Amino acid sequence: MAAAMELALAGRQVEVFEAGPVLGGRARRIEVEGLVLDNGQHMAIGAYRELLRLLHLAGVAEQDVFARLPMELDVFEGPKRTMRLACPRLPAPMHTMVGLCCAQGLSWAERWAAVRLMGKARLNGWRLAQDQSVAQWLAANRQPKILVRCLWEPLTLAALNTPIAAASAQVLLNVLRDSLAASRAASDFLLPRVDLSTVFPDAAARYLRQLGGKVHTGAMIKQLQKTNAGWQLDRSTLPFQQVVIALPPHRLGMLADGIAALATPLAQLANWAWQPIYTVYLRYPAGTHLPKPMLGMAGSTTQWLFDRGLLCGQDGLMAAVVSAEGPHEAWSQDVLATTVAQEIQRSLPNLPAPLWHRVIAEKRATFACYPNLQRPGNTTSDPTLWLAGDYTASDYPATLEGAIRSGMAAAHGILS
Repeated sequence: MAAAMELALAGRQVEVFEAGPVLGGRARRIEVEGLVLDNGQHMAIGAYRELLRLLHLAGVAEQDVFARLPMELDVFEGPKRTMRLACPRLPAPMHTMVGLCCAQGLSWAERWAAVRLMGKARLNGWRLAQDQSVAQWLAANRQPKILVRCLWEPLTLAALNTPIAAASAQVLLNVLRDSLAASRAASDFLLPRVDLSTVFPDAAARYLRQLGGKVHTGAMIKQLQKTNAGWQLDRSTLPFQQVVIALPPHRLGMLADGIAALATPLAQLANWAWQPIYTVYLRYPAGTHLPKPMLGMAGSTTQWLFDRGLLCGQDGLMAAVVSAEGPHEAWSQDVLATTVAQEIQRSLPNLPAPLWHRVIAEKRATFACYPNLQRPGNTTSDPTLWLAGDYTASDYPATLEGAIRSGMAAAHGILS
């Protein structure tokens, strides 16, 4: 959708084919027990400048779709709040440094270790001489265990969706550079007030149609063929001069027959690993709330807990996020939901028992963001065939902002 918006803005005639019944791919709406939910709980940050730019272009006011909150992490470990980090409204990078220096639950030595690490990263231009795992990077910089458990590991899982023992430290540094170390507003949390189909894809579709573009849902493309007249799609009688493929990377092969230009990216993707994301929706009695709209949980299956009553007006509904691989992948959905509910109960004993649960499992939610991962570019060997998606080569992990920037890069390539 980002590529289509950029091309339409430049005066090109565009047509979008979405395989599913609802726009949005992984970030799409579903309905459960009469409630409109996301196919997994998502969040953005203030550093997602291209997402915010396209929303503005599509006529969407940020405050209508996001609750913008200053970065504030309340992390529970078992029955107590272990750490609280709140970044004050000061210019960057002072807001981060003051926040770390004043973090509750940490000793002065632990606070200084975090400040020292951020300072060293800034001094080195947020670049490593050689990529390594986040765990190796933290160990080399003598980060205390409590910081690893309650700060760096949750942030890594939220951003890269890959365990710290395997996640790329360089990609994490890229995220820290653009969020905690950029402008103060860049570190803000943007928590959706509405489902993500409403946040971006629906608004983008309206924008495209206003500019004469076409958007089709329930329109899976099963065959793509290059002819003398252009690219022929099985869903259209007219040829197209340029095609942007925005499939999930593990589905790219479904269009590969007879297209030599896809051989190289498919070879790059052949040995990739994938990481899951589970969202456990728990419905509590009306009036049940968390102390904050968002809480962190360390040393547990759950990493993040969101109060959708405070965010979306869905009273009593909580969303617990379980990122990346782990033993929970072998559990039944009922066992996972029961485990998550028990973990929440240990940290917040005043909460009543949930009335019902629903587990949303995305088994291949993101690529495993390993060190030195070679990612395909937007271009292919055919100058009329392009790739777009959060998996293409960029500084970012698999995020909504990464997907949007990839689409824009493909569009700019077509226009150049």
